[in-house]
Amino acid sequence: MSAYLPILVLGLLSFGFAIFSVVAGALTGPKRYNRARLSAYECGIEATPQPAGGGRFPVKYYLTAMLFIVFDIEIVFLYPWAVTFDRLALFGLIEMVMFIATVLVAYAYVWRRGGLEWDN
Repeated sequence: MSAYLPILVLGLLSFGFAIFSVVAGALTGPKRYNRARLSAYECGIEATPQPAGGGRFPVKYYLTAMLFIVFDIEIVFLYPWAVTFDRLALFGLIEMVMFIATVLVAYAYVWRRGGLEWDN
């Protein structure tokens, strides 16, 4: 059980920080709102009206988000592998080559299908 104590302490600290941040923001934030403060802000550009139901977004936004998640997960798997590379030896190298090859096949598929082209 003592092996899990640092994880528990880290969890409690992060939970405490989250609660502290929410309470501090509520106590120190502005109390009066006006029309300009409640309007949507889009980088200085006047907000465009949206149709009823929210309208449709191009699928490329979602494809880009999914690609980001795939490559983010790849980095999450690569870091521990790099730390323990000397202990994994040839088995670890073969497994990581297979993993990266799988991700590259997905990347090549998206590239060939035009998922990375923003012009059209």
